[in-house]
Amino acid sequence: MKYAVLIIDVQAHFSPPDWLIERAQRLATRFPSVATLETHNEDAVPFKRQLGWTPPLFAESLVQTDYTFIKHGYAPTDATLKTLKSFAVDRVLVCGIQADACVLAAGFALFDAGLTPTLVADAVVGSSLDKSGELGVRLWRHHFGNIVQSHKALM
Repeated sequence: MKYAVLIIDVQAHFSPPDWLIERAQRLATRFPSVATLETHNEDAVPFKRQLGWTPPLFAESLVQTDYTFIKHGYAPTDATLKTLKSFAVDRVLVCGIQADACVLAAGFALFDAGLTPTLVADAVVGSSLDKSGELGVRLWRHHFGNIVQSHKALM
């Protein structure tokens, strides 16, 4: 089976644990890789107006990948999806920050783009609602079914 990996918002602003950075980097080294970075643009997405907080204006990925795309909001951009499609893979492995929000939004975008999203369950963290990420894993299983429990199974 041919894989690519999509790493969602592993950036300093969100204080990812070291183990998440290490696991995401291992995946990015093994497969064609794309990272997204959440940055603020109130004209594009009203974070301040609606939620009272903002992501950073600028960000750098803490994981070295083949491609990096800036996004303003939860879902990956069309350019991100186009790049992942160009890899012609069987599955897109997804890991990163906010399993119950941005990671889940990536799953929907990948699915809607005709790709097969597959969550790497031990390479996600949740939002402030559920820092463990378990809620996101349960939602992913319900909506997409495809989950790899451990990044080690892919090495």
